[in-house]
Formats: sequence, structure tokens, C-alpha cells
Amino acid sequence: MISVSVQSPAVEALSRKLGTLDPVAYGPDECRRYAAQIAEIARLKRERKAIVLAHNYQRPEIFEVADFIGDSLELARAARDADADLIVFCGVHFMAETAKILNPERMVLLPDLKAGCSLAESVTADALAERKAELARAYPDLKVVSYVNCTADVKAISDACCTSANAVKVVEAIDSEHILFVPDRNLADYVQSQTRKTIIAWDGNCYVHHQITPDQVDRSRRSIPGIRVLAHPECRRDVLALADAVLSTSAMMRYARDSDADKFLVVTECGLSDRLLMEVPGKRFFKACKLCHYMKMITLEGTLDSLRHLRYEIALPDAVIRDARRALERMLELGG
Repeated sequence: MISVSVQSPAVEALSRKLGTLDPVAYGPDECRRYAAQIAEIARLKRERKAIVLAHNYQRPEIFEVADFIGDSLELARAARDADADLIVFCGVHFMAETAKILNPERMVLLPDLKAGCSLAESVTADALAERKAELARAYPDLKVVSYVNCTADVKAISDACCTSANAVKVVEAIDSEHILFVPDRNLADYVQSQTRKTIIAWDGNCYVHHQITPDQVDRSRRSIPGIRVLAHPECRRDVLALADAVLSTSAMMRYARDSDADKFLVVTECGLSDRLLMEVPGKRFFKACKLCHYMKMITLEGTLDSLRHLRYEIALPDAVIRDARRALERMLELGG
């Protein structure tokens, strides 16, 4: 590994940047170690013609090596348009699968195979196929719209995918009045509030967002006058009712940058608050959030090892890639 000296400008810059988030977690020793890993990752990216894609919920030090940071929709576009031989996906398993579906000829790596998703695990392809057939008898025009937070084989039997950023747009555009929406019931409930179509929700949820309560939001409202509340649509209905804006993570970034407000309560996974604190100086961001332990399984050391040893590669059957890609491309066609 590249050696980084105690007085290295890279270490000092990293300490200033990350130390504002947590001076204990990002002390001098940690920043020296991270700076060395960041330098080695940069070298290996050049050597292997690789890019790193990172979700907004990743650890702050991961952002330092990412070629692109975004939400699920932005990352889907970035994966599709990637000019690289190798993609390292710093996110959870279904996201790396999505990158592979859109780049079947490229190698896609996930630094830790344990980085799964409780929401994705709430629906299987077999269970979805059975429920789809059952409902189609009552609703012959039924279409399945699957949130991208699902496995590749679930995407493969869906009519279209969506993200939190474009779910309403996809549902409105698809040629059916009856939609089986999987797997997040909270996002399905939010979409139902925005459309006249009939939404039939799968009974799944993101444990991170579902744990957030109205009391947390109320306490911040009472104690911080003038605060704007930004909530993710994976939250419960009673939480969304208290928000000034219901937004995807990418839309939260834009809202915070463009708003005339200077205080925000960020109601989603805590990683986004860290990104906002680093990228939107002069404004204050408060947390009503939970950590996703799956997202936090991805570490800088694991990312370095992934590049160094080419692990862990995502592999999918050709038929699943073909059918899931159709659903993802339908999403990009209908939802932008």
C-alpha cells in the first residue's frame, strides 16, 4: 500500500473534511489510514480502468473514492452510461445486480456480499408470480411495478421498475389502471396518494425508514424554529404527513442547495445527512434517521480489497439479465 506521511496534505485535507462530522471517528490516525487507502484505490482504478459508484447512504470516507454518488435512479443511469471495464458498487446487493443487468459484458464487484437489504428480501420471484396470477384473474389489465429495491429475478417478472424519485411518474405512465406495487408498502401508499389508479401493495418495508416516528419529527419542530422537514417516501404515512417535502435522496440534495431555508431535518438514512453536511456549507442539517447496517458493511478497506483481488463478482443468469433489463429500460423510458 502507498505510504502517506504524518504531515501529508492529503491527510490534513481529509481531517478537515471528515473531522467536521465526527472528530473522534475521523481522528489523525484514522485519516492517515484512510488517506493511504484512498491513494491506493485511485492507483488501482487507473490500472484496471475501473469506476466506483456509491449510494448516498454510504460511509463518508467512501465518497472520497466514488466517481459518482447518487440515489438508485441516478446510479442506474450512471451504471448504464459507464465508460469502464470494471464497476465497483458501493451499495447493497440489489444495486450491484442492477449495475450488472445494465452492463452484462462488464465485471461488476460488490465489496461485501453480506450487504443485503431487508426490503429486497421481503419478496421472492415465486411469491410474486403466484400473487400476480391470482390478481390478474380479477384485474385483467394488471401490471407489476417493482421498486428497484428488489432482487434481479423479481425485476425479471415485473412490467416496469421504478425508484422513489420516479415511482409516481412510472405508475401514471404505464398502460394499466391496476398496479401491483412491490415490495415497499409505504412507498406504495405514498404513490396511491398521488394517483387515481388502484395500487395493490406488497407487504414489505425498509426497516430503517419504518422505525422513524412522528415523535422524532415533532421534537425537532418544537425545538428548532423555522426548520424544514424533508422526508423520504419509504417512511410511514404519519411521518410523511409532518414533512414540508417528500423527496428522494437526490431531490433532497437539490432542495437543500436551492432552498432559502438554512435549517433542515433530514428524515432518511443517516448517510445522506453526512453528505449534505460536507457538500452544502453554510446550512445546518439535523438528523431524524437510522443507520442501515447493510449499507455500512461497505468499508474503504473492503473496497480496496475488492479492487485488488477482483472480489466479489456479481453473476446472473442470461435470461434473468434479459428480462430484468427490459423492466429497467421500461423504467427509464417511462420515468426519465
